[in-house]
This record gives sequence, structure tokens and C-alpha cells, in this order.
Amino acid sequence: MRVIALLAVLSIATFVSHPAQAQDAAAGEKVFTKCKVCHIADQDRNLIGPSLHGVIGRTAGTHPNFAYSAAMVAAGKSGVKWDEPTLTTYLHDPRAMVKGTKMTFPGLKDDQDITNVIACLKQVSK
Repeated sequence: MRVIALLAVLSIATFVSHPAQAQDAAAGEKVFTKCKVCHIADQDRNLIGPSLHGVIGRTAGTHPNFAYSAAMVAAGKSGVKWDEPTLTTYLHDPRAMVKGTKMTFPGLKDDQDITNVIACLKQVSK
């Protein structure tokens, strides 16, 4: 019984000390300017990088008519889907998550910037 109570307290403490960050799509659009060199999100067309229109829920390495790296295709075949947690990890350090990706962008280091970019992607992909 004490173990259960302790686990409950630890779970609550963890939740309280790591509250969910508010998403700000407008702020994310400003951060997304770093991505616009290679990607477009409000239209379904590829640039240097694949279109990010509708990326939430898409299997990695599967957007039509884009020549992905073998590493990105393999990531998709292994089950990587672009949801919020996966995008958060990827945007933090793309080359660490998908070793061999063609994406040269070093990543976003600010967690709030990542949260906001994801909010932007969700909004413009509707």
C-alpha cells in the first residue's frame, strides 16, 4: 500500500514539475521561417525538402514524389509516424533521431520553439 501511495505522489510531482507547454501557432510561424528555406507547410508541394502540409500523422519518408534518404525511408518502414512526441524529438536533433537523413538543419534547441512550430504545422495543414 505504501508503495502505491509513493508511486502516486511521484507521478503527481512529475506531472506538476513538467507542465505541458502552451502552443502558440503565431510564434511557431515566426520560428518556421528557419524551415521555409527547404519546406512549405501551407501547400502540398515539395521544395528542397518534402511538403509539411498534413505532416501530423504521416509515416516518415512517404510523401509522394520526394527522394528521401534511405535512412528516412527505413525510419518510416520501422513505424515512425510524425506525431507531436516524434516531431519534438526530431526537431530537437534530426540527425540524432534519423542517422543518415539528408536534412542538414541542426535542430531547434528551445522546447517552446518546437512546441510552437508543431502548433503552426497543425494550424496551416488544415
